[in-house]
Amino acid sequence: MHKFFKGQRQRALAAALVGGAALGTAGNAQAALTENLAVSVVGMSMGNAVTADPPGLDSIHFNPAGLARIKTNRRQDAVFGASIKPYASFHQPDGFDIGGWKNDPIAGTSTGPVRQAIYLPMYGSPSWSLPAAVAAGLGLAFHEPDSKWTFGTATYVPQGVGIDRTKDPNDPARFDGRKVVIQRLVYLSPTAAYQVSDTLSLGVSVPIAHQGFMLNTAMRMPNELLGIIGKLQDAWCGDSGNPLDTLGFGLCGGGKEGRLRPFNTVGDMTFDMTAPMDPTLNIGVLWEPKDWFAMGAVYQFGSSTVLTGRYDFEAAPVLRKFVQGLYSSLQGPILAAAFGMPTSIPASQTGNATLVLPFPEHVQAGIKIKPLSFLQFNVDVNWTNWARWDKMTFQFDQQISLLQMARIFGQGDASKLVIPRGYKSPIHFGYGVDLSVGQHIHLRGGYEPRKTSVPSSAMDLIAPLPDLKVFSVGAGYQADSGLRIDATASYAHGRFNLPANTSCNLNCTNFSNVIYNPYAGLDINGGIYIRYFGISLSHPF
Repeated sequence: MHKFFKGQRQRALAAALVGGAALGTAGNAQAALTENLAVSVVGMSMGNAVTADPPGLDSIHFNPAGLARIKTNRRQDAVFGASIKPYASFHQPDGFDIGGWKNDPIAGTSTGPVRQAIYLPMYGSPSWSLPAAVAAGLGLAFHEPDSKWTFGTATYVPQGVGIDRTKDPNDPARFDGRKVVIQRLVYLSPTAAYQVSDTLSLGVSVPIAHQGFMLNTAMRMPNELLGIIGKLQDAWCGDSGNPLDTLGFGLCGGGKEGRLRPFNTVGDMTFDMTAPMDPTLNIGVLWEPKDWFAMGAVYQFGSSTVLTGRYDFEAAPVLRKFVQGLYSSLQGPILAAAFGMPTSIPASQTGNATLVLPFPEHVQAGIKIKPLSFLQFNVDVNWTNWARWDKMTFQFDQQISLLQMARIFGQGDASKLVIPRGYKSPIHFGYGVDLSVGQHIHLRGGYEPRKTSVPSSAMDLIAPLPDLKVFSVGAGYQADSGLRIDATASYAHGRFNLPANTSCNLNCTNFSNVIYNPYAGLDINGGIYIRYFGISLSHPF
């Protein structure tokens, strides 16, 4: 009896030390962009703090060494659902002025309904939208009796964002991602785990993924130069043009359709790109010296994923008519040539494009403490190298006429489109608790304070992910036959406040920031709600 209470006191002391460390680091916790949001039902319910207690076949992702704890052939089926609802409102501050234009029609509006989008391999992103994105997972483990090896494979989604704002054609967010899908689907992940001793296991997995990327957005470029030229056109051309204009620069030659306005739509841009097979590597270790204490760690290698696919640029009449007017005058061609403008802008340009979209490295380590036989605490620390997303560079198979118009702003090569990102690599913590009720039922809770990987200086509506606090609950049932059923639900909410000139991916008024600041000079307030759920069923076979 004395030994029992002594052991319980030791475990309670260890739990208190872990809890103290957790409280001490929570205030400085930083979090990640999208990783681990919906990979494992049990992981979700435990705040993804499971590297020291990897949950069954989900070990393949969280810590491949944990697969060695499976001592039978086993199958797991899972279903996940997620609802991602970003929102934003736009306000015009005092003194607003873009090249003499003082009223942005977007000011005073808010974004509308958002639905979910997915990417289907070999098909693309369907035109229909969903109230929630749904995905299924499958895992298989194989173990021979008396063997120290366990093998397995699983299908899961380690990264996924799908936002569809097409329901309202006038949604003000259409200028920064009418539809956005970034999805990584692991369809095969050969894994081997080895039981080195009674307390130590090692594991390695090779996730082979399909990476999908789809972006459709309307484009506008509020800029002082466009505003000044538009004012000059109005003054010089009047309502019916100017007969002297043909001897000048052709500012009136495009008619009223060719008059520049800083807030008008200049075109539409669409990308649909994939990397059908992109392998990475996960290496894990699990040390379980006591039944009440364990430590685990995993290193997930990244990759420089090369996506290929199609692009489509649709040019609005305003720039096409403006260039046509320049070349119909005496001095206009000289001016256009001096600034590298195209001789014409086609209504549509399509072709092939390449994009390198890095999949970042990820490191995760944690501990498990059971101060009581029925109570368990987990704490994990995570780091992800999102700083690799410093920019997105699209390489086209030809010069894009619409982009040639931006040469005056320092965009020298119109066969490339460089979209700055400026993300950072965060550290964040996850916390989980598991309460056993009798022999068969587990109740779980998780908490993840995620400080965003997207700083205010890089925030936009394509990836509107501010600081998030993720709360999760779950339950599990373990039958004597080996059947296991787990369910979970999670909720996250975060807000951002971006006064004018905060983010040069969104609302800067700098002269050269035309690609891309669709809401130049506006104050933007917004946030995001994320709700997701999952259920899994596993059994021996």
